[in-house]
Amino acid sequence: MLSNFIQTRTEARKRGRVTLSVAVAQDVEVLTAVKDAYLEGFADAILVGDENLIRPICERLEMTGYTEIIHEPDPDKAALVAVEQVRHGEAEVLMKGLINTGNFMKAALNTEVGLRSGKILSHLAAFEIPGEHKLVFHTDGGINIAPTVDEKRQILVNAVEALHALGIEQPKVAVLAANEQVNPKMQATVDARAMQEMSERGELPACLVEGPIAMDVAASAEAARHKGIQSTISGDVDLFLVPSIEAGNLVGKTLVHYAGAKIAGVILGATHPIVMVSRSDNAEAKLNSIALACLIANRKKPAKA
Repeated sequence: MLSNFIQTRTEARKRGRVTLSVAVAQDVEVLTAVKDAYLEGFADAILVGDENLIRPICERLEMTGYTEIIHEPDPDKAALVAVEQVRHGEAEVLMKGLINTGNFMKAALNTEVGLRSGKILSHLAAFEIPGEHKLVFHTDGGINIAPTVDEKRQILVNAVEALHALGIEQPKVAVLAANEQVNPKMQATVDARAMQEMSERGELPACLVEGPIAMDVAASAEAARHKGIQSTISGDVDLFLVPSIEAGNLVGKTLVHYAGAKIAGVILGATHPIVMVSRSDNAEAKLNSIALACLIANRKKPAKA
């Protein structure tokens, strides 16, 4: 169980360094996070972009001597070069720098050199919420707009496999809806029950799925008791599967801006983890996102003593 992001970064350091390939790296906030990840001992970096812009930032941040710079001044070409570094095994994690998200993802999914795996791409967010005893994870509030039940299955598989890589052997999963009753007029409840049944039939990676389940019941064992609902995951959920991108976006931003939660995020479903942080994310969020991606990339390596 990961209690907080300090523990996440500590575990990443124990597993050993992972190399990041940063696309269009001439961004001071991104490079600050890359520097911190290096100093904390869990990441090295290949910086791809305009060396005339990258090097002065590195010198200002005192990053000289331990990062490789590949000069490519054209942003779209730089993104492709960064992707190729991952594709060819020179790096294990791809990270977005100072480039438009659409252009970045176009490079990441390039049919010739990209990181397509045949799986659906999905976003996994991790939250450190004041008063909670462990990190909680939400998917997918960042990529898939209105997923079908089969797309939800694929999103759940991506997330559960990532949590396995983080050391959570049997994640407790809440498939969220407005209430616990299946209602044919509320597709989220129908899909949620289907997800639970898939889990019961052994069609999903190791996890414990309940759905449909409302947020209050998922978050609070007391709420479940008050409503007379029998649940084995209430108050101890690892992963919340949201019904739509709006739901995930609203819940995530509410946690950050009103509950003071800390956040990290990673894109799953490609051949390698992808860090695509928001410009509004602070330096700590960027650092925690790198750590999360490094742990997932390092899933096959045992922790060092």
